[in-house]
Amino acid sequence: MDPVLALAGLGVGIVVGLTGMGGGALMTPILVLVFGVPPVAAVSSDLAASAVMKPFGGFVHARRGTVHWPMVGWLCVGSVPSAFLGVLLLRLVAPGPSVQHVIQYALGAALLLAAAGLVTKTLAARRRAGQPGAAAPVRVRPLPTALLGAVGGLVVGLTSVGSGSLIIVVLLVLYPALRANDLVGTDLVQAIPLVSAAALGHALFGDLHLDIAAAVVVGSVPGVLIGARLSAYAPAAVVRSALVVVLLASALKLLGAGNLTVALVAGAAALGALGVVGVLRLRAPADPSTVDSRGQSGEVTHAAI
Repeated sequence: MDPVLALAGLGVGIVVGLTGMGGGALMTPILVLVFGVPPVAAVSSDLAASAVMKPFGGFVHARRGTVHWPMVGWLCVGSVPSAFLGVLLLRLVAPGPSVQHVIQYALGAALLLAAAGLVTKTLAARRRAGQPGAAAPVRVRPLPTALLGAVGGLVVGLTSVGSGSLIIVVLLVLYPALRANDLVGTDLVQAIPLVSAAALGHALFGDLHLDIAAAVVVGSVPGVLIGARLSAYAPAAVVRSALVVVLLASALKLLGAGNLTVALVAGAAALGALGVVGVLRLRAPADPSTVDSRGQSGEVTHAAI
């Protein structure tokens, strides 16, 4: 087992515990860009690690009653078979070595979507921070929910990104009355069979590397627990802004951008994020970041475990 890889898993786990997002969106490009793992092996190993980690958070949400089970069922109707389809699609479209290039570009595109989703989710959480937390009756819309699961499952099967970052953003749009903790709990529980199905699909094709997956699990599980504790004190807005910058830089690198382009875009995004955080703090003297990182601790702690 590679101790450096486990250390990287620890760092990603801390980010996940702090922000509630970024598991697959960070770990997979780190495996590809830093450790030189082939993209398919990176995706399958990250999915296997997620299948081990996500039940921890799902169990907590289930005990708290913050899971909308009918919604989970309709999401899984679309996502589980679609996850297998994503794995098969890679083989049909680009059999052999070319599959590595296909998944690398697909991963880059998914990271761009994840960054946009993270920004959308953060802004939506801020808008709802001052609203009362009373539960509102939510009526499940079966067809749109199953279609969302199908699209999310396809993206996750292709790239390992999306189970916690992309699906939850669309759920915000489909079900604006759903409480934040119920939203996160529902997304987390539906992601368990989703990532398990995708990981199984990759394993059937022999893409899974158990040594890589084990190293990621060994580091990321304690990292998530550490990040969850730190989330009560760290400013979530700053951490999530940093995560957006990392996602953008990783996406551009995977899409073949040069080092200078990556550095310029990442620097501009960092400056923009700092400016937005500063403006939000000036316009919110009541310090809503405290609400974001403490008042919605269930979201921060378990959204992408």
